[in-house]
Amino acid sequence: MTVRMDDNGQHVIDSAPGQNIAKTPTSIGKPIGYAMPRDIVAEVHEGSLEAGPTRLEYTRKAFQMIPKLDKPRILDVGCGEGGPTLELATLSDGEVIGLDVHQPSLERLAKKIEAAGLSGRVHVVKGSLLAMDFPDESFDIIWSEGSIHVIGFERGLDEWRRFIKPEGFLVVHEATWPRREPPQELQAHWQGRYRGIRTASEYIGAIPTHGYELVGHFALPEKVWWIEYFCPLKERIRVLRVRHADDGGALAVLDREEREIEMFQRYPGWYGSAFFAMQKVPKVFPCSPGPSA
Repeated sequence: MTVRMDDNGQHVIDSAPGQNIAKTPTSIGKPIGYAMPRDIVAEVHEGSLEAGPTRLEYTRKAFQMIPKLDKPRILDVGCGEGGPTLELATLSDGEVIGLDVHQPSLERLAKKIEAAGLSGRVHVVKGSLLAMDFPDESFDIIWSEGSIHVIGFERGLDEWRRFIKPEGFLVVHEATWPRREPPQELQAHWQGRYRGIRTASEYIGAIPTHGYELVGHFALPEKVWWIEYFCPLKERIRVLRVRHADDGGALAVLDREEREIEMFQRYPGWYGSAFFAMQKVPKVFPCSPGPSA
């Protein structure tokens, strides 16, 4: 399999002889929140969503929940700049495809792949997780760190299931409530960001009804949010306030992002996330009543 640039500057996968892989996964538009002409949201988060060494420790821990597979094919959904993508390639010794809609992130990832000498096993594809276009049962593992919320937890489990080989795996890292009944202000704030957030036990309760069996799960400490996300975001906002001092629209977006930091600091103990590893199993349908006598 090779990856090339087409006439429109998009990445295209060409399959090897006898290998049935979608050649042109396409984007259906920008991710949720990327609406301003300047794409200020992308500018705010440039680099801030990249997985650092602290978070990659948990990527490794999550991978260890999966039984050892021989050179698995892995799809990293919403890969961004590819910290977990490259880590998965190292951990698995298999083939990894990083899927994302943001071209600059993919370009940065492509450079990292080349620098790491992994061009033969790691590939990038520009495409939307809302409309993935791969053959059925293409992957041993689908990996999603912080991206399934874009499509919704249940919808992601349902729609991505067909791309997973029989008895393959889906691993998801998602925001959680550490416990029930969050403060009203915080709950209202999250409803505007991610309506699907819930406790880990509520996520787990949904898994069997969508054709999976839970393999394992674990929560990340709240400090990871500050070290890996909010602290870099705070510094990024400071820089961008100077750069866009005369742009009212940009400053409004920065105000909104800064409020996110304020909420985190105001409600310690209420920001959580967890990894969930699950295995695809045959769906069990309830028996219909037989014909009446």
